[in-house]
Amino acid sequence: MRLRNRLIRGSMAAVLAATAAVARRPALARVSEALMRGLAAFSIRSRGIRQVQTLDELGQQWQRGFPSAKQVPITAVTADTVHAEIHTPCPLRGSGDLAACHRMMAYDREILRHAGGEFVVLRSQAEPGRTHCEVAMRRAGAPLDDLTPAHLRSPTP
Repeated sequence: MRLRNRLIRGSMAAVLAATAAVARRPALARVSEALMRGLAAFSIRSRGIRQVQTLDELGQQWQRGFPSAKQVPITAVTADTVHAEIHTPCPLRGSGDLAACHRMMAYDREILRHAGGEFVVLRSQAEPGRTHCEVAMRRAGAPLDDLTPAHLRSPTP
């Protein structure tokens, strides 16, 4: 089991490093977002992610897009929002490159779109001093105007 976990962590780190390298280049923004949506489409098919009706289910479907729910814990569910964190170490950690983070999170946005929701990064590991991301999820079409996305809140390099 330990070997399997190491292989999963190593594979995840390699995929994140490769996608971050593409996401860090603004000229490749379309390529980056298409790559992340493609990875999401693969996860949707292989992990059986489906459209859901409740907020609790929405968060659970998002978690299915990751190797371990422990790395993406749901921290709270309110009347209209699922709050969660992403603890998987990101190659953008501390870089200040919130635009690249936004491009990489096209994966999460596509997972949520497919499940019937919308996804917003509130705080990013790309911000200096942060060790995890804070995210919010809502049903598709729900107002998002009270949620400020990290890439719009902070300047990027």
